[in-house]
Amino acid sequence: MRRISSLTRVAVGVASLALAATACGGTSSDDSSDTASESKGGKGLAIAYDVGGKGDQSFNDAAYAGLEKAKKEFGYQTADIEPTDGETDADKEQRLASLAKQGYNPVIGVGFAYGPALEAASKKYPKTTFGIVDSVVEGDNVASLVFAEQEASYLAGVAAAKATKTDTVGFVGGVDIPLIHKFEAGFEQGVKDTKPDVKVLSQYLTQTAEEGGFSSPDKGKAAAEGQLEKNADVIYQAAGLSGQGVIEAAAKKKAWAIGVDSDQYNQEALSAYKGYILTSALKDVGGAVFSLAESVEDGKPLSGVQTFDLKVDGVGLADSNPKMAEIPGLSDAVAKAKEGIIDGSIKVKTE
Repeated sequence: MRRISSLTRVAVGVASLALAATACGGTSSDDSSDTASESKGGKGLAIAYDVGGKGDQSFNDAAYAGLEKAKKEFGYQTADIEPTDGETDADKEQRLASLAKQGYNPVIGVGFAYGPALEAASKKYPKTTFGIVDSVVEGDNVASLVFAEQEASYLAGVAAAKATKTDTVGFVGGVDIPLIHKFEAGFEQGVKDTKPDVKVLSQYLTQTAEEGGFSSPDKGKAAAEGQLEKNADVIYQAAGLSGQGVIEAAAKKKAWAIGVDSDQYNQEALSAYKGYILTSALKDVGGAVFSLAESVEDGKPLSGVQTFDLKVDGVGLADSNPKMAEIPGLSDAVAKAKEGIIDGSIKVKTE
């Protein structure tokens, strides 16, 4: 198994894609045949979405951007499949196995929830390269695509500390799990390192993904409204589709929202609120998806843990909103913090 600690970032232009939500259980594919075998191959990349599905303007849509880039670059067939409500690991395994059986290669599970299913499916189809985003799965034919979310979140915290006028900021996490703890830890550290007296309000929407923490804008909106009532004027969300509710609530109160994963300032579905999206903590999920597809196309499929961090521009902070430059000291503080993280003088916590 080849184990690679980092990759050069592949830009995918997430902001340029206008994405529309699709119904749960839906499938988008250039070939609906389910009779092809793994040995047929030649169909290229397939992705299976996490909760929230395509149209979340965040995590899943970033993966879709990578798929679209690969489709355009290599001219092959692709497939992207939605999750279903209340599905089990067995349902996920069947989905991944079906894609491999049809000849798609690589097959990528978008989200840590695919861990057990992808481990099982990859053993059944050893000639297919599998990828998983945000989790580590062992296997000679598996690439684990993971990110230093805490580093991008630290930069978001620096920006929040510079932007707040009330000295109170908020964090809304979708689900109370270790992955989202990384976002919270980095954000709070960035805030405190920049302006120690700033108060950080934190809230998780649910304890499990099944309760809708990543897929319920109404929950995100309610949480943000509660923090706004407590005087928060900047709120960072790491909540998938639920984050749209956070952004809406902040905009209605003319407070700042900080997006996540994709550059949400440039997402068409959020255009009504873009004036209040200060920045976004970026994860180049699309670049990771494309990199794996490219490696298979080149006949040298990646495997093992692939870590995307600030050093390779695998994570970062968006600067699309020109208002960022109008906030005294913000841009310089973010640049200095980024340099410190890369050279090791700033050690960012993960919990």
